[in-house]
Amino acid sequence: MNALGLLILVVGLLALRQSVILILFSAAGYIHLVWGDAQLVYLIEDIWTAMDNEVLLAIPMFIIAGAIMSRGSIAERLIELVRALTEWMPGGLGVAAIASCALFSAISGSSPATLLAVGSVMYPALLKAGYNNRFALGAITSAGTLGIIIPPSIPLIIYGIITETSIVDLFLAGLLPGLVLTAALAIYSVWANRGLARTPFSITRLQRALRQGIWSIFLPVILLGGIYSGYFSPTEAAAVAVAYALLVEVAIHREMPISAFYGIVRNTARMLGTLFPIVAVALSLKTLLAIEGVPQEFASWLQANFDSKITFLIAVNVALLLIGCLIDVISAILLLGPILFVAAQSFGIHPVHFGIIMIVNLEIGLLTPPIGLNLLVALTAFGQRFSEICRSVLPFITIMISVLLLITFVPQLSLAFITP
Repeated sequence: MNALGLLILVVGLLALRQSVILILFSAAGYIHLVWGDAQLVYLIEDIWTAMDNEVLLAIPMFIIAGAIMSRGSIAERLIELVRALTEWMPGGLGVAAIASCALFSAISGSSPATLLAVGSVMYPALLKAGYNNRFALGAITSAGTLGIIIPPSIPLIIYGIITETSIVDLFLAGLLPGLVLTAALAIYSVWANRGLARTPFSITRLQRALRQGIWSIFLPVILLGGIYSGYFSPTEAAAVAVAYALLVEVAIHREMPISAFYGIVRNTARMLGTLFPIVAVALSLKTLLAIEGVPQEFASWLQANFDSKITFLIAVNVALLLIGCLIDVISAILLLGPILFVAAQSFGIHPVHFGIIMIVNLEIGLLTPPIGLNLLVALTAFGQRFSEICRSVLPFITIMISVLLLITFVPQLSLAFITP
């Protein structure tokens, strides 16, 4: 079976830990040999057509907005506000670290940016307050992954583009699962640190934090409120995020010189120089696969070998958790999204619900060795041994898998805000 041969080729190259570019071009060559007429001009035309998409502009702008906020003081002011609200609770500082990651995710769209921005402040604070080093590492490293499920999320944007699913619907669908994940991690913090001393609640401190962080709070309100009200699109929201973050940090907080903006844009361009060629080839492959009916052929094979939607979902979850150990989130979405998306539809799974399942699976992959991105970022940021970081996230992975099963088999969590 030709489609199965393509899957074996991709999985084999993944197992050998080959680069995404090599995998994509190998898949393209296979498809042209098996289904096409080996005319490379079609591949180039598909790349041009695929990249002529304004939604792609949201990716660099959200990255730039996150970098501005990390460079300035928006992150620190948000963290102080969350601390003032939660430190009186058992394990309250741990709850503050997790909630800060969730809140910063809602304005940066990036998991590594969230981990670095919040971790640089909260990790030393947790240790100083007497929290166990392993808990502090695990909480920040794990909560940093919330950036890929809580909107605006760059992986959700990529999934929406590659599967032609409404990005606004995906953002709406990510809200409740993101909140459930945040709550589950926060409850674990309360339970695990229930014996630690608490900081008394101070209305004066809360008022001061609100006064200092008021401009930071407005950002997620404007950003998400504008998207969900239909006032502006995700791409326009990304542009608003850049303009607002720049205005606040340069003119109001005065924590970042305007000259630093050039360096942020340059670093973002370097990053996109790696990402966008991968996106271009993946989108062109998706077009060719659709023309030749490869996803439909693969879906037919799955329907013949899996007797129910439940067994299919279990198999997909196991496969994606394993794949998350081998490749990064964006690459997995680009490589597998178009094929698995059609297969999911053949079993009657809502495309938005399946997108959330896929993203949460790959979110867990950020915490699994050997190449979990958040593990590698934490290794650099906190100077701990890799083995220690891996052990620190184990209880959090267990919690996240439990929530993943809940999201998988209770689709209402993802579809609660979606108009039928």
